[in-house]
Amino acid sequence: MKLITTALLGLLATGSLYAQDIDKIITPASVEKIERTLSGDEMRGRKVFTPDIERAADYIEAQFKKAGLKTWNGSDSYRQPFSMVKAGLKTVNATIDGQSINPSNLAILSTSPVLKIDENSGYTKAYIKAGSNLFAEVMHYFQEKSNYLVIVDTSFTAMFPRLSRMGSQQFKSDRNIVFLLTSNDPAHFSISLNQEVTESKLANVVGILPGKSKKTEYVIFSGHYDHLGVGKPDSKGDSIYNGANDDASGTTAVLLLAGYFAKKHNNERTLVFAAFTAEEIGEFGSQYFSSQFNPDSVSAMFNIEMIGTASKWGTNSAFITGYERSDMARILEKNLAGSPFRFYPDPYPDQQLFYRSDNASLAKRGVPAHTISTFPIDVDKHYHTTDDDISHLDMNNMSMIIKAIALSSTSIVNGKDTPARVDTTQLR
Repeated sequence: MKLITTALLGLLATGSLYAQDIDKIITPASVEKIERTLSGDEMRGRKVFTPDIERAADYIEAQFKKAGLKTWNGSDSYRQPFSMVKAGLKTVNATIDGQSINPSNLAILSTSPVLKIDENSGYTKAYIKAGSNLFAEVMHYFQEKSNYLVIVDTSFTAMFPRLSRMGSQQFKSDRNIVFLLTSNDPAHFSISLNQEVTESKLANVVGILPGKSKKTEYVIFSGHYDHLGVGKPDSKGDSIYNGANDDASGTTAVLLLAGYFAKKHNNERTLVFAAFTAEEIGEFGSQYFSSQFNPDSVSAMFNIEMIGTASKWGTNSAFITGYERSDMARILEKNLAGSPFRFYPDPYPDQQLFYRSDNASLAKRGVPAHTISTFPIDVDKHYHTTDDDISHLDMNNMSMIIKAIALSSTSIVNGKDTPARVDTTQLR
């Protein structure tokens, strides 16, 4: 009995020290310092292809260096560069079964300056039917290498413009995908595209904390650092889309988690901390990042997006997209047993959030990759507006969420728990 009591007291003491350490590292003040920098007016909304996002990347790199992280693949920079092809001014003409159609009913993914196709061009015809998961289907075709004409049911009219925006930026590729919004299945079609094409550089920012005994097994903590930039002044004269919640809050979490785990320095698995670019224009940063991994080597991914406000359940809570897709949520809950914090299933399944964030690319390949968020999408009025600034965020609650992510991930980071793989047959 004496031995058992001594051991128990030792565990309690260790747990107490663990909590004290994290309470000193992840604080409301440390959260605010990073959040205020990333979402400040000086960053001008961190839009891709501008000097503003480069300033944000410089800051994130400096934080990774300060934490003592290694660079990706031993490079001389924390930046993970890749190229994008931007389609500029374009002219689209299309007919189906002899009738002209509105170009707004087309989303064309092509990096060719000129494209002309018809029913004899050898394109595979495919369908996204009413009731399908639109974004899961779209992600599937993005990853295909063949040419497709994809008929999209008109029940997705409200969501379709997002496809057109995604089509304005692409990886350089020889394949073409045409999404056509229509209630008909055309026997004959003629589509022509002329566009200006330019190639530009972007970069994720990635830092590595090598593991001890399981170096080739990866646990990823991520968020996206790009946002919408500067637009027209609103009624208050504000033109900067600060993106404080979307997603400076998630990037803030990644930076603090990097500093915390670097100080703990007891991770058995290799930890990867990634700040993605180009989420707002189609999740391209995370797509490129994901392509660098053998998915079998990734044990788990914690993607963090919009944690700046209380969830629908109040403070000390967050939801996990794709909660039911793996047992990762149950592992996190086990590690938080006895604490006041709670993780919940995604309360907005109709929004298809599991497929709309940077976890999607790895989840599609079987990785237990989930997004953690508190965003009350049904009532929030600041999303993608100039009002998404730090004045609307709760630093105390953010610090609690980040600490909860750190503590709940402990057994995965230390290699004691391995979440079950996502069933990829259920993703479409």
